[in-house]
Amino acid sequence: MPVSAADLLLDERTSLHARIRQLQEAMGVIVESSRDSNADDEHDPEGQTIAFERAQLAAVTDQAVAHLAEVDAALDRVAQGSYGRCEVCRQPIAPARLEVRPTARTCVQHAPGRTR
Repeated sequence: MPVSAADLLLDERTSLHARIRQLQEAMGVIVESSRDSNADDEHDPEGQTIAFERAQLAAVTDQAVAHLAEVDAALDRVAQGSYGRCEVCRQPIAPARLEVRPTARTCVQHAPGRTR
């Protein structure tokens, strides 16, 4: 029996919640480990690495949170019955596009960033 889009999105949502939790825990470890240090990031050779790790981890966390919002929006479209329809032209989004990008809001023709 084929898996529904909603099931795939719910699985992705669960995975994202777990990933975000892991990233937040990792950030907590980095912050805690540098809390008792008197090193300042600007002048300590290790400080630059710690600052880079924090910035990189924050960026990855932000991306995961943004993707979670996309998944939640797609689940809302499933619930409303509008999932799989382009938000611009209202035509069906190709199944191959939804397979590759289940959170797609538009058909390929109306995809953001596409030159026409």
